[in-house]
Amino acid sequence: VQLQAYGGGLVQAGGSLRLSCAASGSIFRDHHMYWYRQAPGQQRDMVAVSTSGGSTNYADSVKGRFTTSRDNAKSTVYLQMNSLKPEDTAVYYCNAFRMSGVRPYSYWGQGTLVTVSS
Repeated sequence: VQLQAYGGGLVQAGGSLRLSCAASGSIFRDHHMYWYRQAPGQQRDMVAVSTSGGSTNYADSVKGRFTTSRDNAKSTVYLQMNSLKPEDTAVYYCNAFRMSGVRPYSYWGQGTLVTVSS
C-alpha cells in the first residue's frame, strides 16, 4: 500500500493551494481518507476526512476554507485550501484508515509542506 501526497508549496496569506493524495492498491474505496497536519513543535492534528461513504468532516479551524473530495476512479483524494492563513503552515499528511472488526488498518503517506507567508 502506498500513499503519495503532493501539491504543497509557498503561498501568500489569502491564497489557495490544492493538495492531492494518490493511493495504490485496493485500499481506496473502503477506507476513510484523512488529512492531518503537523506544525513545527506541534502534535499532528486532523484537518479533514472524506469517508468511504462519501461524507466529509472538518476541524473547526478550517471549516468554510478547506474542502476535501475524493475521486474513486483515480484513487485520489484532494484538499482544496482557500483563504490560507500563516497558521495553516505545516506539513500535511494523508492517511487511509478503516476498521475491520476491532482491528484498525492505517496507512500514511509522506508529508507535503505548506508554507503560508504573511
